[in-house]
Amino acid sequence: MSHKNYLFTSESVSEGHPDKVCDQISDAVLDAFLERDVKLGIADDSQINTRLGCETLATTNKIVIAGEGRGQLFRDIHGVSVVDRELITEIARGVVKDIGYDQNGFSFHGADVEVLLHGQSPDIAMGVNAKKKKGKEEEGAGDQGMMFGYACTESEVYEKGSYMPAPIYFAHKILKVLSEKRRSKQLFDLQPDAKSQVTVKYVDGKPVGCTKVVVSTQHNEKSRNGKKYTPSIVKDLIEDAVSSALPKGWMPKNGKDFLVNPTGNFVVGGPDGDCGLTGRKIIVDTYGGYAPHGGGAFSGKDPTKVDRSAAYAARYLAKNVVAAGIADRCTIQVAYAIGVADPMSVLVDTHGTGKVPESKLEKILPELFRLTPTNIRRTLKLNRPIYKRTAAYGHFGRKPDSDGGFSWERTDLADDIRRAAR
Repeated sequence: MSHKNYLFTSESVSEGHPDKVCDQISDAVLDAFLERDVKLGIADDSQINTRLGCETLATTNKIVIAGEGRGQLFRDIHGVSVVDRELITEIARGVVKDIGYDQNGFSFHGADVEVLLHGQSPDIAMGVNAKKKKGKEEEGAGDQGMMFGYACTESEVYEKGSYMPAPIYFAHKILKVLSEKRRSKQLFDLQPDAKSQVTVKYVDGKPVGCTKVVVSTQHNEKSRNGKKYTPSIVKDLIEDAVSSALPKGWMPKNGKDFLVNPTGNFVVGGPDGDCGLTGRKIIVDTYGGYAPHGGGAFSGKDPTKVDRSAAYAARYLAKNVVAAGIADRCTIQVAYAIGVADPMSVLVDTHGTGKVPESKLEKILPELFRLTPTNIRRTLKLNRPIYKRTAAYGHFGRKPDSDGGFSWERTDLADDIRRAAR
């Protein structure tokens, strides 16, 4: 933002939102491929066997899983690559059950699952498969495109190490609190589908509070004592939980600025209420619109696809630049051509907060961390089954897991960047 005093709004959606149901199924399928490779010893941090582009559609009691790939869940039958449909169906049902859907219009056991995954195009494989370059194997980018990474300091006072814009950080947090309370039965009458929207007020470039909070949450038609729910009753039910997700004093004081189910009751939800598709919540997945997005979705794509891996790498570099104290805000863009390993361009923008020239960062960052698909995968250890957990509540601003999940959220490159930037 070029001005210092402004309002900015971001939204999030819960794990039960129709599009997020599809993202989680697609990533759970990817994890199954990668897990099989690891168990068979044909994949590790340096090499990968799986290729997958998995798309999911969900509607009333119907799940369709389509796409292309290769891996151990495919088998060759008379020269045709055929996927293990029974296992994929079981995976999809498991995701829906974990989310909590067992409704008349969408149920983990009642939905019809159709699996249409097929073998990868040899034309695509030819461009991506590793080639010898200066004595080393380098795979080309899985597609052309540009990817962005972003980090800033404004959420650090609320959660150290998150480095996220405040609007999307709190939009996610509200829904995570509601989900936790639904799953623990504290808010038993809530159902999985939900959305949030948070408008944050900035003064002198710093977030100081919320002017509007909107929550739409699916709920049972009646409470356990038989009383029919209305938006005002649902509002009273969730207000304390929503307030607990925000810093003290941030909850709008005017009740009209806290909107709950503003269109009325929300009983029919999930894929029964609205068709879901993989990849339709890319801004929710990243920075809530506060920073650019290259256009490519993440879920269902194996890490040879730079739509995903290079976006993770760009976030990793941007976060480490900010963690190094070199800038308060940092945006990084990388661009690729299909089949070519090295990026076409690298751009660093510190938005006037940098302590070293951006041109210097553009030189040293690719030297410290090569932005080829092979190096990104190997250094961030992306060949592991770590993806389903990314498919709800954002791919960024999360804590690194001990098994390598969210490895792009580490700040282990900050010291090297600081030294190189002197």
